[in-house]
Amino acid sequence: MMRLLLLIVMVLGAVLVAAAQAEPPTVGDCPVFPPDNPWNTDISDFPVDPNSDAYIASISAEGDEYLHADFGEDPTYGIPYIVVDGDQPPVEINFVDYGDESDPGPYPIPEDAPVEAGGDRHVIALDDANCMLYELYNAEWNGDGWDASSGAVFNLLSNELRPEGWTSADAAGLPIFPGLVRYDEIEAGAINHALRFTVSESQRAYIHPATHYASSSSDPDLPPMGLRLRLRADFDMSEYTGMARIILEALQTYGMIVADNGTSWFISGATDPRWDDEDLNQLKTVPGDAFEAVVTGEIVYGD
Repeated sequence: MMRLLLLIVMVLGAVLVAAAQAEPPTVGDCPVFPPDNPWNTDISDFPVDPNSDAYIASISAEGDEYLHADFGEDPTYGIPYIVVDGDQPPVEINFVDYGDESDPGPYPIPEDAPVEAGGDRHVIALDDANCMLYELYNAEWNGDGWDASSGAVFNLLSNELRPEGWTSADAAGLPIFPGLVRYDEIEAGAINHALRFTVSESQRAYIHPATHYASSSSDPDLPPMGLRLRLRADFDMSEYTGMARIILEALQTYGMIVADNGTSWFISGATDPRWDDEDLNQLKTVPGDAFEAVVTGEIVYGD
């Protein structure tokens, strides 16, 4: 009888956990990684990292101390992407810098795929027929295909990481697309995944799901790639509205992941002219010290 009761309790517990777990983000019929993928994991109850205060201080050390939406109304602002179907012809990819850490082509990325404005020139294509994600860094159409510094292919139905030590189209070896704030999520009223953000300096280390570092510094107070930050539960959001409020709620539940070196506290979003800059500017009043680092895995240090 006792064993039966224990079994019932365990089953009910599993059902409650499953019911409480939010649906993963989707594009078409494709999930953006499985529900238990790190990007889609609720980290609101994860323990605070013992080095959290030092990490937060170092991220703000260059003078950028407030959250910032690195996307907005300007159609050249943010990171664009394109959705293709299974009939999109693949084209050759010529890797000019990090081919030894890139997934070889061809990739089904058309000539008219949007290219991120600015220096990084990311190109992202999502095949919603086969649930595959293709990403390029520093990309340019060469007449027959794409020249790119690096590239990565991700199966959206899998939790498989990049090989240890490999980059991707992002410095941390992470996919870019799942960390973007997308307008369709705002319309739906919830963002059910972590966000991508940048820091001015990082250390020569990473935490999974990151697989690559982009620094020569061994300073333990600098954030490693893949470090996860969470908006503190006691942060008062009562005055925040609209888009900004939805983003902040996601940052309390799913947090944000260090993905690249850049301006500190800049979170990434998809290019979309429907963004409301006045609304997003509310984020500029959120200080970095409203965040805390959480423990999500062991630090992998560079040689």
